[in-house]
Formats: sequence, structure tokens, C-alpha cells
Amino acid sequence: MSHKSRTASQKSDVQVRPVIERLKVRSDFLRIAADRRNWAAPGLVLQVSETPKNIYDRDTIRIGYTASRKVGNSVKRNRARRRLRNVVEKVMTINASRGKDFVIIARKNTIRRPFSDLIIDLETALKKLDAWEKKA
Repeated sequence: MSHKSRTASQKSDVQVRPVIERLKVRSDFLRIAADRRNWAAPGLVLQVSETPKNIYDRDTIRIGYTASRKVGNSVKRNRARRRLRNVVEKVMTINASRGKDFVIIARKNTIRRPFSDLIIDLETALKKLDAWEKKA
């Protein structure tokens, strides 16, 4: 059976992976930072805020990535953001709470830190910020 031919009742039985949207507008980054809900780990900083009600979608997670010049030159900053995007794909599509906006900030350690440790950092940050939903 193809995915397109599923009925509505069949779709509800299947766990839907959320759509990840990118935050790109500066005002979204400032709104999330103003909420002051963040957790710093050795490899990253995670900031969380509720998604505004006018754009809330229950199957969407909105995420922004940032890396300041403290991380390094443009090559290092882009590498850090790529690594963070891969960590998000592994962790947040499965376990992150819906209805929240996230900003992930790269740290100098993001580039050198083992990938498995970055995954642990993100999982810990999600749990500490009450943005973790364990899926069975």
C-alpha cells in the first residue's frame, strides 16, 4: 500500500514525524532569547520558547541555528551548524515537544566534540527544559 492511499484512520495509527521548519527572522530569535529558558551544555546552548498561537502547528518543530564568530571563521561556523543540524535530525524529530520553538547556539567545542556527546548534550538540554517527549 502506498503512503498516498492511506485513509485518515490509518494515518492516526502511524506515528508522524514532525516537520522541521527553520527560523530565519531575527525577531523570532530575539523572542526566544527574551523568554530566558536556556540550557548550556559543553557542545551547545539550547533556548526554548512556546510557539506563538497564531502560527502553531501540532506536527511542526521550528528550529533556528546560530554560531557566532567566537566559534571560528566561516568554515568552522558552517561546520558547527551542519553538525548541529545532524544532531537535531537524530534527536528532535523523535523526542522533542511539539508547540515549541528552539534556537541552538554553537559553542567553540561543537566542532571538536564527538558526535555521540553532542547527542547526549541535546538530549540533556531537552530534558532540563521540559521539552522532552519520550516516544514508545
